[in-house]
Amino acid sequence: MDKDILGKIEIQQGDITQLDVDAIVNAANTKLLGGGGVDGAIHRAAGSKLLEECRAVGGCPTGEARITKGYNLRARHVIHTVGPVYSGKPKDSQLLTNCYLNSLKLAVDNNLATIAFPAISCGVYGYPIEDACKIAVDMSYEFLKRNPSLKKIIFVQFSPKDYAVYEAYFKSTSPS
Repeated sequence: MDKDILGKIEIQQGDITQLDVDAIVNAANTKLLGGGGVDGAIHRAAGSKLLEECRAVGGCPTGEARITKGYNLRARHVIHTVGPVYSGKPKDSQLLTNCYLNSLKLAVDNNLATIAFPAISCGVYGYPIEDACKIAVDMSYEFLKRNPSLKKIIFVQFSPKDYAVYEAYFKSTSPS
């Protein structure tokens, strides 16, 4: 993989709600009305106006993405995407790929330069972190090759275990 493009991808461990970026991505449910995990954390940190805007948006099908303001977050925007509930079928990987692709397209369409992703579908939706990580990093790399306006993609993992998976995969893709 190209070193310059890989230089636009970063792996971090921490709390996605604390990042000062153009957009953070919310691993949402189809109603966009908050929930558990990262979705609940983003809604709590952003405040009640995020929920009001999400109600007006009216939901989001699996694999698609919607953008809202960031409200009380340091991030200016929240891109909400709905990952698949893991079933072990081939459509799972296509839907997860679409989550990343559609989120990145929204970022570019809205002239955003920096975006941060959690591990979409890897919590209660059960997607295996190793498989999801490959999809996330590989899709982002391919997207960056065609979209130089995007300056930074950050993968933020809350747990040390998930961070280690991302860090190991990222290192395996980097040229020596």
